[in-house]
Amino acid sequence: MSPPGSLTIVGLGPGGPGTMTGQARAALQQATVVIGYTGYFTWVRELVQDKECLALPLTHEVERAHLALDRSLRGDAVCVISSGDAGIYGMASVVLEVVAQRGPAATLPEVVVVPGVSAINACASLLGAPIGHDFAVISLSDLLTPWTVIEKRLCAAAAADFVTVLLNPQSARRPWQYGRAQAILAQYRTPETPVGVVRNAYRPEQSVQLTTVSGMLEAPVDMLTTVIVGNSQTRCWQSRMLTPRGYAVAHPG
Repeated sequence: MSPPGSLTIVGLGPGGPGTMTGQARAALQQATVVIGYTGYFTWVRELVQDKECLALPLTHEVERAHLALDRSLRGDAVCVISSGDAGIYGMASVVLEVVAQRGPAATLPEVVVVPGVSAINACASLLGAPIGHDFAVISLSDLLTPWTVIEKRLCAAAAADFVTVLLNPQSARRPWQYGRAQAILAQYRTPETPVGVVRNAYRPEQSVQLTTVSGMLEAPVDMLTTVIVGNSQTRCWQSRMLTPRGYAVAHPG
């Protein structure tokens, strides 16, 4: 067997070149093999044009992880690309799971996770400062998590007055969960509580909309949308959402 190569998992950020970190670029430059979802390669085409690129479709995350480990064990410098931050609903967890169950640690390559700009803070930056205080992130996709668990987490976050970030809010297969999430949040928030709806953050089709808990169902959402629901302290200022941290900001003079 060839000595282990390297295995790096890279968060590419939202997709625009300006939001990719220098560490991510360096990891891609050092790789000889790049593995990822087909669509991600359009974001990094210029950086990987001289690499061996192995593209697999959505729902093949486990296959990508096994392929990456196999190639690193052959001695290749492998880079697995993931959107946003690889450790937040990304490829880092599944790759580490595959590596952990494969064999003795002495025979395995070191796994390095390179952080990236997640959809959470990318969307928050476009809205101003909605997550300036404690917040919770909940995916409404029940593909890997039962809806009963998701609903329990929604109730807990809403009751605890967390700013709540909703990922994967709605798809053609899941037309009703977003409405149920709104109903839960409406039990704990006033109708006027600010809500930010961001689609395709930092991509050409970007859209940013401010609404309220009572009006959040009127804004179109899909799997490319992130919804940030304020807490009891969140307010709007001009075209921004602001959740105060608690500082005394009065001018000292």
